[in-house]
Amino acid sequence: MPPLNQTSAPVCDRFGRLPDGTAVDRWTLTDTIGTAARILTYGATLQSLTTPDRKGRSANVVLGFADLADYVERSPYFGATVGRYANRIAAGSFVLSGRRHLLALNDPGRPNCLHGGERGFSAHVWQARSVSTPTGEGVELSRVSPDGEEGFPGTVHATVTYTLADGCLRIEYRAATDAPTIVNLTNHTYFNLAGEGNGTILDHELELAAAHYLPVDHNLLPRGGPAPVAGTPFDFTSACPLGRCLWDPHEQLKISGGYDHCWVLDGGWTQTPRPIARLSHPDSGRVLELATTEPGIQVYTGNSLDGTLVGPSGASYVPYAGVALETQHYPDSPNHPDFPPAHLYPGAEYHSVTTMRFRAVGGEAIAG
Repeated sequence: MPPLNQTSAPVCDRFGRLPDGTAVDRWTLTDTIGTAARILTYGATLQSLTTPDRKGRSANVVLGFADLADYVERSPYFGATVGRYANRIAAGSFVLSGRRHLLALNDPGRPNCLHGGERGFSAHVWQARSVSTPTGEGVELSRVSPDGEEGFPGTVHATVTYTLADGCLRIEYRAATDAPTIVNLTNHTYFNLAGEGNGTILDHELELAAAHYLPVDHNLLPRGGPAPVAGTPFDFTSACPLGRCLWDPHEQLKISGGYDHCWVLDGGWTQTPRPIARLSHPDSGRVLELATTEPGIQVYTGNSLDGTLVGPSGASYVPYAGVALETQHYPDSPNHPDFPPAHLYPGAEYHSVTTMRFRAVGGEAIAG
């Protein structure tokens, strides 16, 4: 068995150029047990993640594109770092320090600001450098979001660091501001543990350390406080196939055409990552275990994928071709004083960590 925390140095190559000539690079991280992650400087995006199944056969298990143009023109946030505020803000409006801030309404068919606006963090090229940390070799991506960008106050300096070792991809976010603002960053990767382009995730089994979730209204915004999952198709406190309840007549599933909800993670926000989710694919034996510091996780089953997008394998992405597991603060938190706050003030630091551990054996239930 190879030594722990032994990872090859990151490799950088040119992925393409934007129409204005800006170069976009791709960084490849590999470990000694057959895991490889490719990260683009465009959107600090996880383009691919290759991991072996129980028979040692490797496959890319995340949805994405082969060409930069598709990321720029068509991507539904595949693998992207989204912000300045991930998820939705009602009416593109919030009040902070006595002042109302107006944001873009860019959520198709709904009067919301989605994932940071028309050109959020996912649509910018980040600066990148290789780093060596106690958790593995990796790449640090950084950008400065100027005051007023997409309507958000304050100049924010943000970094996202990806490190890989022993089948574990760690994503660490940091941000600082010169004026009061809101920050909520997440990674928007869509997973398919059978392999990218290989069917749907309806046979994947999901387990969540969450006894409550946030019901939504017809604009997919929280319509109140947390509700118990017990006795509903939102109960994943024990492992359950995603497809088992997807067509349940529950009104919440009818609203979104599947799962597009935030689960309230047991224990709330923590200083160090704790286990919160387990996704498994019985046929391949692949297992993804998530740990995070965040208080919530948005589960999105790719309900809006319609077969028009084509991945690197040449397969079309049909509905439910992937599932996004977005660790984050709750949707629309700035407009809900009873939700965990997403405010960031000068002199403080936004710090969030999520880890994704991949393996290809049977597993124990996640810790509570």
